[in-house]
Amino acid sequence: MNRGWTAQDIEESWRGRRWDGITRRYSGDDVLRLRGTWNIQYSVAEKASDKLWLLLHTTPYVFALGAVTGNQAVQMVEAGFKAIYVSGWQVAADQNTAGHTYPDLGLYPSNSVPLLVKRIIQALQRADQIQTLEGGGKIDYFAPIIADGEAGFGGPLHAFELMKAMVEAGAAAVHFEDQSPSERRCGHLGSKVLIPASRFISILSAARLAADVLGVPSILIARTDAKGASYITSDVDPVDSRHIRGGRTIEGYYKIEGDLDLAIDRGLAYAPYAELIWFETSKPSLEEAKKYADAIHSKYPQKMLAYNLSPSFNWTKAIDGETLIDFQKKLASYGYKYQFITLAGFHSLNYHIFTLASELVENGIQAYANLQREEIKQEAYGYRAFKHQRFAGVHYYDEVLKILEGEEAAAAMEKSTEREQFT
Repeated sequence: MNRGWTAQDIEESWRGRRWDGITRRYSGDDVLRLRGTWNIQYSVAEKASDKLWLLLHTTPYVFALGAVTGNQAVQMVEAGFKAIYVSGWQVAADQNTAGHTYPDLGLYPSNSVPLLVKRIIQALQRADQIQTLEGGGKIDYFAPIIADGEAGFGGPLHAFELMKAMVEAGAAAVHFEDQSPSERRCGHLGSKVLIPASRFISILSAARLAADVLGVPSILIARTDAKGASYITSDVDPVDSRHIRGGRTIEGYYKIEGDLDLAIDRGLAYAPYAELIWFETSKPSLEEAKKYADAIHSKYPQKMLAYNLSPSFNWTKAIDGETLIDFQKKLASYGYKYQFITLAGFHSLNYHIFTLASELVENGIQAYANLQREEIKQEAYGYRAFKHQRFAGVHYYDEVLKILEGEEAAAAMEKSTEREQFT
């Protein structure tokens, strides 16, 4: 979006194909009044959003893994992934600014996910700089990041500020969910409390407004936790009223029947305000996924859907081997254009370091030599981290020093053990 546009220009752009099916509850003039006079560009988020939009429309589906560190994101891209997911669950457990290990109960500070997004982008940028320094390569390191906005950490104003932080960090897309921020919890835990559908639409609209004020075509994903929800904060919304089953909790919440029908009703209500719709579920089921997709597409035929291939599902038991082979392709055929494994980074990190530590306890340094042998094998497939000094960019800063002080400058890589033993 050109930040020099008039209100009329902005509204005309909203009538373009990019915004087909998207409703805004504000005007171009509203956007301009909130922008201020400085023409600040958010090029990382803008380019990433455009790239993700193109991927969603030119590939069968976009597949992403949850990265919990910058280096994990680099490995994912070098292995062939075209997008990266940043999970609030993983941030709660191991990457939040409070420095604590939290369960996914909405406890961590709201700036934690934007900071991890920024960290990942900087890791991808360093890998790109090293590739360029070494003569160029074929890897496009700038994979778009889809980030977890949780329940917005409050009301519309909080969602507005969180979305701004996501854009400033460089996220291409952000998802928000319709749980109560004060009672928010992982979608696979019990006793979830919803907010009225109309209130969540205000959250989505606030996020859209924030992106428009910053001049970035961010992609929004609306998640409903209706299936499996137990309570709702109010009975004010007609979308929800037929699902309320009477009775109040000591907190004043209404009891609700959280089933697929409620998830469908809410998905239909949210569809005009988000590019993708996601319903959280307790088990992987093609039958359920198709039923949901058919219901959404009956009213919004072109609406894209998202599906969480969650590690909270026991994939060794939930799906038989034959079904698993084509599971993602079938989801894509139903319209699930974004599919992701939320906690891939967490489980991979913990499993592999536990395995290595156990082998080291048993066999000593021989186990580490075995790890290095496996790393060497993977180099044939594009793995670069075996030579860790090069991976981190020592020679990049050697080049900086040579530019500043000449070719005789004391280069760190020249007499390194890596240069002597790893080449």
